[in-house]
Amino acid sequence: MTSAVASAPFTDPVELAQDMLRCRSVTPVDDGAQACLITALEALGFTVTQLPFGPADAPTPNFYARRGEGKPRLCFAGHTDVVPPGQGWAHDPFEAVIQDGMLYGRGIADMKGGLACSVAAVARLLAEREPHGAISFLITGDEEGPAHYGTKPVIEWLAERGELPDFCLLGEPTNPSFLGETIKIGRRGSMNARIVVQGVQGHVAYPHRADNPIHRLLAALSEMTGRVLDEGSEWFAPSSLQVTSVDVGNTATNVIPAEASAMLNIRFNDRHTGAVLEAWIRDVTARHAPNSQVDVSISGEAFLTEPGEAVTCLQASVAGVTGSVPALDTGGGTSDARFISQYCDVAEFGLVGATMHKTDEHVAVESLEELTEIYRLFMQRFGL
Repeated sequence: MTSAVASAPFTDPVELAQDMLRCRSVTPVDDGAQACLITALEALGFTVTQLPFGPADAPTPNFYARRGEGKPRLCFAGHTDVVPPGQGWAHDPFEAVIQDGMLYGRGIADMKGGLACSVAAVARLLAEREPHGAISFLITGDEEGPAHYGTKPVIEWLAERGELPDFCLLGEPTNPSFLGETIKIGRRGSMNARIVVQGVQGHVAYPHRADNPIHRLLAALSEMTGRVLDEGSEWFAPSSLQVTSVDVGNTATNVIPAEASAMLNIRFNDRHTGAVLEAWIRDVTARHAPNSQVDVSISGEAFLTEPGEAVTCLQASVAGVTGSVPALDTGGGTSDARFISQYCDVAEFGLVGATMHKTDEHVAVESLEELTEIYRLFMQRFGL
């Protein structure tokens, strides 16, 4: 980085990351985290539109910022909210302490560090020249929470205005152990189901006078867990159904309970849709336990961004800085990319996520500089 670029405002990702870390933005609270980004982006010439969605008395903070016109259109996306810090930290989780080359703080990996690097990368590009096309930022404060009023309504708002990007890059912490390891080009779908089976309570010595809901529930669960959903696909691992809870609440040893319930989660690949899996769960449950209730919540469908020019540019940019060609992957949990994927191509690449959501969450200060340069190179290769 030249001395002229280094002296330009907002080119240092560490300083901006520390400013955001000092905001206690535990979802759904923002505590000024988005204001840090807005201040920097407005100073860099971006037009910022704040987009609060949700209940009038407690809307979710979101904003969209854009600079430039025409094509190509690149959007950096991410979230400023973080999970609760918990106990046992060596440093205040919101003090942004640097020690032994590591920057500590809740959300530095997931994903305030990635956001700081994207802004710093844009600042460096602008310090060198005026880019081609348009650069934008889609930022939400509701990714770690229910995600009802964050990225989803914002991307819908962009679609209505005809402002969808050609490609979107999320700075989620995609690297398990070292920077340059993994780019996410898709995610599995995720769904949760709660099954409540009604029976007839009775004495265990007279089972013919009762109807044991536990037996019916276990039979349904056994059929579900016994099925191999699939063997995987080209880009996805096999789908997985996991029973997460079985509850009866019975404190007596001689009573058949009147009700039993269970919860399960399915992480599914592109061989399934949430609707088809939901219908299967309902069918199995109804056959074993006709007097039952099934509630299903589908938090996202499986999606894939087929490797193309943009992903190739991103791989080359990562390799150019780190010396490692990142693997293309679809594993892990869900992210807001599931909403963006319905409107444009999207990929995810950020910092090392080994400590995300953990006590003493931290990243190497050096990695912030490297990620900033990766984003800067990517913008150049993308044609900006």
